[in-house]
Amino acid sequence: MTTARTKLTVIGAGSVGVSVAYAALIRGSAAEVALYDIDTAKVDAEVLDLAHGTQFTSAAVSGGSDLSVVDGSDVVVVTAGAKQQPGQTRMELASTNARLLQRLLPQLVERAPSAVFLIVTNPADVMTVVAQRVTGLPPHRVFGSGTVLDTSRLRWRLAHRAQVSTSSVHADIVGEHGDTEFPLWSNATIGSVPILDWPADEPFTAEELDRIAIEVRDAAYTVIQGKGATNLAIGVSCARIAEAVLRDERAVLPVATVLGGEYGIEGVAMSVPSVVGAAGAVPLGETPMDERELGLLRASADAIRTAVDALI
Repeated sequence: MTTARTKLTVIGAGSVGVSVAYAALIRGSAAEVALYDIDTAKVDAEVLDLAHGTQFTSAAVSGGSDLSVVDGSDVVVVTAGAKQQPGQTRMELASTNARLLQRLLPQLVERAPSAVFLIVTNPADVMTVVAQRVTGLPPHRVFGSGTVLDTSRLRWRLAHRAQVSTSSVHADIVGEHGDTEFPLWSNATIGSVPILDWPADEPFTAEELDRIAIEVRDAAYTVIQGKGATNLAIGVSCARIAEAVLRDERAVLPVATVLGGEYGIEGVAMSVPSVVGAAGAVPLGETPMDERELGLLRASADAIRTAVDALI
């Protein structure tokens, strides 16, 4: 096992970036949590607010609008980017954020040449491809937050339905972090019991699972409609991913790496179960899927590739 890493830096002091920093602070994800943003007044205020709570945490807090904040980072979580505006297409947002990452990432790599980079900026799968190409780093060191949050949503929903703890549900969302994502029902279990065999007064049906998959896929829209953005759960999710790197856990998580031939897919970033540790994220061989699921995965890859090709 490698030596535990100690510094986590979050790029972007918007609602998601601050949520990542706050979650990492209160979870004790790293010895030091740093926050960077070009908006000096905003980032200084956020760092001060976080620092005021450090009596009750074990981590130090730093940050500011000078890129020296990034120096010595072991994990860099990139949340910086424009928000989608009314009337703006997803690809217009992708173009804006790609230009930002093309300017920013070389500076980040120069400041933290040994860091693992976690890309959260939307559209996250497309931005992960951009980030890997811009930096030239190996895919295991530049990966996206992927469907870790979507998987958490799925497990929470299934646990609520089955009346068990969320930790007892083993089911993953894979593919795009977006409209073409889907659950791997063929190997989903509660404890060791296949989900369709779960004993209950009202057992799961295929139709119910399809409804749950749609509910999970569209969950972000529900949250955004009510509060304007999703930030708290993605903050916790990213802190959890960072911990797997910082502690060299070799945890299996559905993060988004640029695939190199796995499942017959190459050159696009998408989520499949991957081993996450100090070196970064490596896809876990080829997770068993039925023919329908493999077709859905490849269709999801095609959707991401279309977006990447239109951009690069």
